[in-house]
This record gives sequence, C-alpha cells and structure tokens, in this order.
Amino acid sequence: MNAAPQPLGRPRGEGRETLEARLLRRLLGSLGDPPIEFLLRWTGERVASAHGASVARVEIADRATLIGLLADPQVRFGDAYGAGRIEVVGDLVELTKVIYLSAAAQGAEGGVAQRVAGWLHRPRRNTLAGSRRNIHRHYDLGNDFYSLWLGESMAYTCAYFPSADAGLDEAQVAKMDHVCRKLRLGPGDRVVEAGCGWGTFALHMAARYGATVRAYNISKEQIKFARARASELGLGDRVEFVEDDYRNITGDYDVFVSIGMLEHVGTENYEELGRIARRSIGATGRGLIHSIGRNRPAALHPWIERRIFPGAYPPSIGQMMQIFEPSDLSVLDVENIRLHYALTLRHWLRRYEDAVGTVREMFDETLVRTWRLYLAGSIAAFETGVLQLFQVLFTAEQNNDIPLTRAHVYAAEAVDAQR
Repeated sequence: MNAAPQPLGRPRGEGRETLEARLLRRLLGSLGDPPIEFLLRWTGERVASAHGASVARVEIADRATLIGLLADPQVRFGDAYGAGRIEVVGDLVELTKVIYLSAAAQGAEGGVAQRVAGWLHRPRRNTLAGSRRNIHRHYDLGNDFYSLWLGESMAYTCAYFPSADAGLDEAQVAKMDHVCRKLRLGPGDRVVEAGCGWGTFALHMAARYGATVRAYNISKEQIKFARARASELGLGDRVEFVEDDYRNITGDYDVFVSIGMLEHVGTENYEELGRIARRSIGATGRGLIHSIGRNRPAALHPWIERRIFPGAYPPSIGQMMQIFEPSDLSVLDVENIRLHYALTLRHWLRRYEDAVGTVREMFDETLVRTWRLYLAGSIAAFETGVLQLFQVLFTAEQNNDIPLTRAHVYAAEAVDAQR
C-alpha cells in the first residue's frame, strides 16, 4: 500500500477557498466528516476533516473528476480510482473503513442516503437469461486470473480459520469440513450443490466424506475447470458437474447445499429457491446456505454491483426467511462468521498485490486498480460490520432426525485443531 500522507498544498483557512474546495468540503460533511484529507491537484488546495489526523489523502486529478464525484460519489469514486484520476496516499482499507464508520454514525441521515442510492442504482434482475449475463461478467474473466490469488483450493468464498495465523488453504479446507460436519455428511449421501464455483467443495465432499454429488453452475469457465479437476482426481464417477441454472435442479437427495450463490439469486427468486430445496431433500434431508448478508435490508454498494458483481444482493436474515417459511423448512442453526471473511480477503489482497504485474499483462491498469479497490473495500465492509457472512442450516418441518447439541460440529473441530 502507499505510504502515510504528508501535508501538501494550501492548508485549510490559508487564503480564500475556491468554489471547488467549498463543494468538496460539503461532500466531506455529507460523509460524516471522516478523518480524510482531499487534495485538488490543479489548485493545490487541500480540504481535511477537523476530526483528528487523516488516515489517508485522496488526490483528485482534475475538475471533471471532482464534478463526477460530487454528482455520484458512490459510483464515480471507484470509476475514477480505477482510471487513475483519483489516487489514494495511505492505507486503502483504512480509508474505506473510516468512510463506512462515519456513514454509520450518521444514523437516520445515513439511512436516507442509502435509500437514495438504492433508487438511483437498482441491481440487475436475475432472470434465467440475466443470471447468465451477470455471472459471465464476473466469473468468466478467466481461470488463470483467479488462480493467481485464490490459492490452491480455488475457493472463492469465505474461509474458516481455526486460528488467526492459519494459512489460506488450510482455512478453506477447514471451512469445507465445518460445513460437512454441520450437515452430518457421510458415505453414500446424495448431495446437490447449487452454484459450485470451480468445484472444490463438491470434490471435497466426494473425496473426504464418500458422498455422491451433482453440482450446478452456469459459468462455462468454472464448469470446464471443475470437470478437468474431477478427472485428474479420479472422481468423475462420483461428482457430476452440470452447466445449468439452479432453477433446473431435479432429483431426490439427502443434502442440499449452496456456498456463496445466494448473493446472485435475487430476493424475488427466494421462494422458488426454497421450493427447490424442499423438493430436493424431501421429508428427512438437510440443507445449508452460506451467504454474504446484512443486518438489515440494503442494496449492495452500487459501484460493486455495476463494476464487479452485476445483479448481486446480500440479504438480511429476515429476507433469507423468505426461502424457508413458504416451504415449511425449519431453521436449525445460524452462524455469523464475518470476521473469517475479513481474514480471507486480507489473504486474497496480499496474493493479488504479489501478482499485480501478471494481472496487468493479462488485462490493463484499470482492471488492476478496480480489483484492488474491490478487495480492499470488501475487507473494510466485513471488519466494520457493514457486511455479514451467514451459514443457515435447515431441514423439513417434521424431521426429528436432528442432533440435540452441536457437539458433532465442534468436538471434531477441536480434534483437528490439535493435529
């Protein structure tokens, strides 16, 4: 990351401010006056918060960039940063964190701003055709790109760290085992997975737990990779990767599982997803949904929805109940592991920075900067509680074949930690 900011330009209160500086000061106030310093490069003026030392300096290249930022800060900041018209001197994660915390401290006013942003930037809908377009925009950037920073597991979801100093690949395996223990997965279990990424979890369930798995995904690049890995591991007869939408799932299973797909479903499709899960597991099966979420309903940050995750929406627990209630599915357990996602993202960002030269050769400087901002901002969102990470375990309403305690989850975890 860049070095800590040093004072530059004309300090506050020295001479007469330009109109641009006064407008920028108003923008700073609308953000809750976080400890940030702005520098207008073409005038040399700087505008800083009165609330302590700045955690970073935001340098704006020209008047056109400032006008865009004033018109739509939620989208234009990220676009200008990606294009190199905004530079951040200091820690990008800390900059984003203080903005999130300052906005949260505004209370009702922050809520109004959030609702206005929601009206201006409505997420794209996840119809059958729309979902394919949305997924293609993100996941089909290429397997080579993601392999640079996801680690050996190629798991693009929150890991589970048995200790804070655990490695990324260790934590991804621990996450998969954590989920499998919750589901009481065993030999012979028939599993359907809705949204399988590069196939890591499906292969893990088959290789380590003896399950047979049918995994659905609409990303061509991911399905191609997953099938090749299944063949390499000799698991082609135990794991079937289906290039199709979750809405076309058929068959009877013991387990329904979805890791990191719900964000792409859209609340308008939750009831249908619940019907599919209920039909899949029947009267005695069990299921788990692992998803990014929020404490209260709110749209994903509009810049991320536009430039990174088209059509994505992180639900609240209340909204997730729209999956379970209409289909008489009983929620057995809810766990929030958001700090594990913050750790996961910090590992990804370090690996990404190590591979920046290769990313630049594969794409361009704009993509390098855009994804740096996305990863840094995501760390900030989980560390400040703007985003959550929910794992929800469920079964059919009248199923009594459920454990009385969570010992089956954590007793095995304690044994693994001692190894």
